[in-house]
Amino acid sequence: METAPKPSKDVPPKKNRLKAKRKKPRRYWDEETLTAAGASPGLPRNKKRNRELRPQRPKNTNIAKKSRVSRKPQLPKKPREGRNLEPQRSVSGAQDPFPGPAPVPVEAARKFRRIDKSKKLPHSKPKTRSRLEVAEAEEEEISIKAARSELLLAEEPGFLEGEDGEDTAKICQADIVEAVDIASAAKHFDLNLRQFGPYRLNYSPTGRHLAFGGHRGHVAALDWVTKRLMCEINVMEAVRDIRFLHSEALLAVAQNRWLHIYDNQGIELHCIRRCDRVTRLEFLPFHFLLATASETGFLTYLDVSVGKIVAALNARAGRLDVMTKNPYNAVIHLGHSNGTVSLWSPAMKEPLAKILCHRGGVRAVAVDSTGTYMATSGLDHQLKIFDLRGMFQPLSARTLPQGAGHLAFSQRGLLAAGMGDVVNIWAGQGKASPPSLEQPYLTHRLSGHVHGLQFCPFEDVLGVGHSGGITSMLVPGAAEPNFDGLESNPYRSQKQRQEWEVKALLEKVPAELICLDPRALAEVDVISLEQEKKERIERLGYDPEAKAPFQPKPKQKGRSSTASLVKRKRKVMDKEHRDKVRQSLEQQPQKQEKAKLPRARPSALDRFVR
Repeated sequence: METAPKPSKDVPPKKNRLKAKRKKPRRYWDEETLTAAGASPGLPRNKKRNRELRPQRPKNTNIAKKSRVSRKPQLPKKPREGRNLEPQRSVSGAQDPFPGPAPVPVEAARKFRRIDKSKKLPHSKPKTRSRLEVAEAEEEEISIKAARSELLLAEEPGFLEGEDGEDTAKICQADIVEAVDIASAAKHFDLNLRQFGPYRLNYSPTGRHLAFGGHRGHVAALDWVTKRLMCEINVMEAVRDIRFLHSEALLAVAQNRWLHIYDNQGIELHCIRRCDRVTRLEFLPFHFLLATASETGFLTYLDVSVGKIVAALNARAGRLDVMTKNPYNAVIHLGHSNGTVSLWSPAMKEPLAKILCHRGGVRAVAVDSTGTYMATSGLDHQLKIFDLRGMFQPLSARTLPQGAGHLAFSQRGLLAAGMGDVVNIWAGQGKASPPSLEQPYLTHRLSGHVHGLQFCPFEDVLGVGHSGGITSMLVPGAAEPNFDGLESNPYRSQKQRQEWEVKALLEKVPAELICLDPRALAEVDVISLEQEKKERIERLGYDPEAKAPFQPKPKQKGRSSTASLVKRKRKVMDKEHRDKVRQSLEQQPQKQEKAKLPRARPSALDRFVR
């Protein structure tokens, strides 16, 4: 029978072992006590005792603690030093003459401040008072930031101003390029393309892309901001006009014989043979209509969303080579050789209006972005501006030494005219005011005769197509700086463009709604409503909306005799008659009582006097 081994001297009993386990560990602050009590300074023999008496790390805030969440090494925090009040020096050792942030005027910051500091804080709890003080500090910081950024959001558009009465027309493009920043200076360039000129050009609705076509068949499209070429082809046929469609992905080119549609890679998508001998093109973005004017005198509307011709109107005025659109109401303006300008809509076969503008033929027509003013130039060397809101009366006129062959309005109301190899630009008082024709705002001479003009949307740039190529001019204050990111975004991606196309197709305006006054669409046409009612009565032979004659209901117990029925009918008729008489009396104006002549004695005949 086995017996339990006896405990030796070296092995402590069980109770002592538990006490040894429960022994309180020694801390680093107990080292001084141990040393004072005469403990041995040497290393302990026992490993367990060595582990217990191992010196602990001193408490130091600079040593990083281990973290189980983040394993990145944490750098020790440096103690905060006092601020250096001396001005900072650069690497070269030069002293900054303007240290610290730019100062903000008190008046500018006060304009954006929403909390009035003149009023004292109410006596409230400390917690509420601290919150109010924090809100005041944040408001102060926000008002200072808004005052500094006010320069970037100028309410007034920038224009070119001369010093000491200097004429701005004498400032050339080289001086403007030298004065502006590098990004703006890169927008001025010249493309020397004499081999295939003269050129017609067109900017995309977003203002980011440029398409131009030469008379000898050269067609190209590029991102003119980054100078990245999208496509370049030669159609081996004369190009008379070129237009972007609803986006920069599609191009309409009026060639010598037919109308062709290309994509941004230069691949021909469609050849529309029903539109032949086209001279001018215009695109209506909200209606998805491409308007074409031809040598045969026809104005054709093509719906590019379905590929069908909506209307083909005969202007009966010979060759059509002067055409523009009104951006406000989508009405097409045609200039004729007899000096008139006619206004057209696809809903009517006759012109909406005809305006006699010049004694000779009309050479160019342009309408501003608000649809208020129209500029025309004719063979009589006259440049006129008309008001389209009233009776189409001319507001101002100017005789030019050489007639203007091309006109263009900017988004801010500037008017550009191409006369030979010279481009003149006139400015007005603002966007809603007509341009002043007394003195030109800018003048520029080109290397060839002008054949096309257009201001770039959302950029202070005027594109000019001439016999020597393409010229991009800088025109300060020409464009609208604030664009609608949901409508015409120059920085949109391909996905955003696709989503915008779907939305624009869903919101497409029918061609039948094009009229002179778009506000009339929200009104009720009373005349047409009455005419339709009369035609309906004639077609049916009776009035379906007329009130049926009164028919009394039969009653029992002898109350439905003939005499009672006639009496009830008579009663209803008398009531209706009294109501009509009462209404007529209320509608008639009250008659004034005649003045009675003073008489000495009343007469018995006074009763008959009214």
